[in-house]
This record gives sequence, C-alpha cells and structure tokens, in this order.
Amino acid sequence: MNETIEITGLNKFYGKKQALRDVSLTIGQGMFGLLGRNGAGKTTLMKTLATLLPKKDGEITICGISVEKRKEIRRIIGYLPQEFSVYPSMSVAEAMNYLGILSGLNGRERKERTQSLLNRVNLTEHSHKKVKALSGGMKRRLGIAQALLNDPRVLIVDEPTAGLDPEERVRFRNLLSEVAEDRIVLLSTHIVGDIEATCENVAILDRGRVIYNGAVEELLTAAQGKVFTKTVDRNELSGLKKELVITGMHTQGKRACVRFLSENHLPGAELCEPNMEDAYMLYLKESGADMSQENAGIGGETECCI
Repeated sequence: MNETIEITGLNKFYGKKQALRDVSLTIGQGMFGLLGRNGAGKTTLMKTLATLLPKKDGEITICGISVEKRKEIRRIIGYLPQEFSVYPSMSVAEAMNYLGILSGLNGRERKERTQSLLNRVNLTEHSHKKVKALSGGMKRRLGIAQALLNDPRVLIVDEPTAGLDPEERVRFRNLLSEVAEDRIVLLSTHIVGDIEATCENVAILDRGRVIYNGAVEELLTAAQGKVFTKTVDRNELSGLKKELVITGMHTQGKRACVRFLSENHLPGAELCEPNMEDAYMLYLKESGADMSQENAGIGGETECCI
C-alpha cells in the first residue's frame, strides 16, 4: 500500500501574488513537520492537500490518489484547520455524532468511534459539556478527535498548538505522536519547539519556497560551530541587533546574555550546542530571507545559555 504524499512542482497564485513556488516534497508515514513564518505559504499548502483549494499547477498524489479526485481524497484524510470551530451550543458528544453523520458513518460506527476517540483525547468525562464551554486545549483535542472519525490514512494539522499553555502543548504533542504511529501526520507550525519535540523530518518554507527538506538531526548538524553566547551591557544590544542574527536573549539588571549566529568566534563569546531554533534561523539567513528583528521573529521557547 502506497503510504506517501508526493508533491511535484506545485505553484499557487492569489491574483498576481505567488504563494507557493515550485514546491516538491515526498512525505512518508509518521510525523512530518512543515515549518515557516506566518505568511510563508504553509496554510495554502495544507488547504491544497485537503482539497479546500484547487490545484492548477504541479502534481499531487496522496497514497497513490491524485488530489484532483476530491471525493476519494476526502475519504482518506482528516483535517484540523488553524481555526477549528463547530456548533458551540452542541455538547461534545452531539458534535461528534453530527460530524460522524456528515462522514457517512452508521449509528453503531458513530457510537463506537466517538467513545473510543473521546477516550483517546481525554475528553470522555467532558462529553456532555457544551463545545463553547471547553478550554482552548480541549477544543484542539476535540478537533483531533473529529479529524480521526473516518480513520484517515493521512492527518493534516495546521498550527495546532498556537495559543495553548505549555502543559496543554506538551499533552497535544504527545497525542499527535501517538496518532502518527500508524499513519501520515503532517504538522504545520511556526513554533519551532513543536517540530523539535515530535518530528524526525521537516521542510522549511520561506516566501512559498522550500529552503530545507530533510532530517531534523541534519538541520541541527549544519548549525554546529555557528552558535554562540556572550554577556554584554544592555546598552550594547541595539548595535548587536544590527550586526548579528540574535536567536535568544536573557536580561538581568544592566547585563544581557545574548545567543547569536556567527561564522566566526567573536572575542568574549562562548560556543554552544545549537538547538532547532538556531538551525532554523541559520537556514533563513543563508537563504537570503529578511532577517530584521520585526520580520525574522518565530515562535520558539529558547533559553539563553549563561
């Protein structure tokens, strides 16, 4: 059985603006991360794979099926959009039952799968609670449950942990990792920690282009010897921001510990082990991306080494 997503030469335009530029990827079973800043083209790619946007240029097959066969594709994929919403006045169980009807499940299948999935996402005790009363994390878990109702071979999740507190984010990551044991899970995010914690392979999108496609480990290896920390006076920070790509900063009183990228070992700096955020910023820099502090910001959880 062909359990891969094959994307070849995909381009996408919104009027004259090009959102995707000659994107080619092969995605196999397990967790695959799609990383990029807001506006990089991630959601456009997700929606195209989920058949919510038409494909006009390039080729896409999902598990051997052309994405142009929308009905067949929708039978084998589950999709959790960035903004998941369902009828707020329904209870969790009612919402799952209704979505099961839309998925073409019979009564027995709806009951069995709803019970099994709510248990899997730890929502069984909340099954009679109205959707509008759920916390943000609970709503994301309900979103995963509904996306798995048709037992899809491919699960597509777009920015699933944005806005979640750290505990709920870890719980959600663990859930996605469990789900990925027997299917393709494509995780799109701008939060570097989500990729580092869950994915073996990653593609980086920048301005619609794939600038990296490979193993997370290889991405980290490429940043070896290029990440440093240095403690400086706070009044030196503005000058350093103009000269260096800063990936982390910790201030204490009049002093600041700065984590930065450099090809050379600067006086007073200490070499340190790169993390995923360092490696990501390095690839953006080397690809010619705009690295100004306003435009290079990403959602990470880096702590500066002192």
